[in-house]
Amino acid sequence: MFINAEVTILLYVGLIIIALLIIQLICKRLLKPVKYRKLKESFSAYLYLLPSFVVLGLFVFWPIVYSFYLSFFKWDFQTQDNPIFIGFNNYIKLFKLDKPISISFNTAFFNTLLLVMSSIFLMHLIFDFKNIEKRYQKILVVLMSCLGLISLFLTNSANYLNVAISLIQVITYTVLAASHFLTQKSNKVFLKILLFIGFYAFFYWFGVAEIISFLALAKQQSLFIKAIWNTTYYVLLSTPITIFLALIIALLLNQEIHGKAIFRTIYFIPFVTSVVAISLVWQWLFNDNGLINYILTQMGFSKISWLKDQAYTIPTVAMISIWKMVGYYSIIFLAGLQNIDKSYYEAAKVDGASPFQKFRYITLPLLSPTTFFIIIVAMIGAFKVFDEIFILYVGMPGPYNNSGMTLVYYIYDKFYHQQRMGEASAAAYVLFGITLVFTFLQMKASKKKVYYDS
Repeated sequence: MFINAEVTILLYVGLIIIALLIIQLICKRLLKPVKYRKLKESFSAYLYLLPSFVVLGLFVFWPIVYSFYLSFFKWDFQTQDNPIFIGFNNYIKLFKLDKPISISFNTAFFNTLLLVMSSIFLMHLIFDFKNIEKRYQKILVVLMSCLGLISLFLTNSANYLNVAISLIQVITYTVLAASHFLTQKSNKVFLKILLFIGFYAFFYWFGVAEIISFLALAKQQSLFIKAIWNTTYYVLLSTPITIFLALIIALLLNQEIHGKAIFRTIYFIPFVTSVVAISLVWQWLFNDNGLINYILTQMGFSKISWLKDQAYTIPTVAMISIWKMVGYYSIIFLAGLQNIDKSYYEAAKVDGASPFQKFRYITLPLLSPTTFFIIIVAMIGAFKVFDEIFILYVGMPGPYNNSGMTLVYYIYDKFYHQQRMGEASAAAYVLFGITLVFTFLQMKASKKKVYYDS
C-alpha cells in the first residue's frame, strides 16, 4: 500500500511538471517576448516552490480539508470501512446536555443582553448626557434607560418583555451610532474609564449575568462545554499575566546592566527545555510534600493540595505555562525595544519628559506592533494547552471531575482513546472557529492602536 502511494504521488508530480512545460511552450508561441520573459521568471519561481507545495499539500492542506470532510461523518470502530454521513450531528452532539438545566440558553442570552444594553444606556445618561447634541438622541437615551430599569426590576426572567426590550435597545443603539451621537468629547480617555468602571460595577452589582450562570450549569452536563469553559479560563488567566511579566522583564533587560546576556539566557532556558521535564519538575514542586508546600509551612501557612483539589487545576497549569513562556516573549519584547530609535528618547529628555511619560508616549506606541504580535501568538498558543495537563496529572484531565479538561485534551480523548474520529474532527473545527473569532476581534480592536515607525 505504501509503495503504491509513493508511485501515485510521483506520478501526479510528474504529470504536473509535464503540464507546466506544455503550458510554457504554448505561451512561448503565443505571447510577445517581453511578456514571455516575465511569465518564464514566474514559472521558474513556482517550479522551484513546487516541492514545498507538494509537501505542504500532503501533510498540511490535505489533512485540514479531509478532517473537515470527516467531521460530517460517523467514523468509529464500527464504521471504519464505511463512514456514515450524518451531517451536523457531530457538532450538535458536542453541545448536547446530558440533563436539562433550570435556565434555558435563550432566557440567559436575552436577560444578559438586556443587562448589558441597559447599563450602556445608563452610563451614557449619567456621564455623557450633556455631550449628546441632538434632542431626539437625548430622548432615546432617557427612554431606553428607563425601559431597561423597569424591565430589570419589574419583570421575571421568563417574561417575553425582556426579549422585546433588549432587541429594541440594540436597534436603537445601532441607529444612534449610525447618526454619530458619540461626539469627540465622548471619546475622551477619562470618560471611557468612567463608562468602563460604571458598566462593570452595574454588571456585577446585580449578579445576574445569566449567560455565565447558564454556562456554569451547562458545563456540568456537557463535557465539551466544560472543555470550552476551562480553556477560556486558562487563556484569560495565563495570557495577560504572561505578557505583562514579559514586558517588565524586557524593560529591565533593556537597561544598562552588567551580565545582560546571562539573564537573557536564564529567562530563555525554560522555553527550550522539554515540556515533559518541566512538568515533572513542577509535579514534584506541587506535591503535598513538595518544595512549595514546605515553604508555605515554614512561613506559617497550611499546605495546599495543588494536584488534588480541582479548584487549583487550571491555576496550577497556568503557573507552569507562565514560567515557561515568559522568557520567550520577553526576548521578543526586547527585540522590539531595541528597534526603537534612541533619538525619540533624547528629544523627550530635552523636553523634560519623565520616565513614565517616555514609556507612555514613546515606548508603548512604538512597541505596539510587537505587542500585537505577541498577544495573537500567546492567545493561540494558550488555546492549544495540552502537554502540561497530560504530564502533570499522569495522562488524566485533572485530579477528578475533569477539572483539567481542555479543548485539545477533549479532541485527543475522542480521537485516541474513544476512536471517534468524526466527533474529534468536529471538536477541532469548533476550536478553530473560537480561535479565529478571538483573533479577528483582537485584530479589529488593535487596528487603530498599532503604530508603525516609518
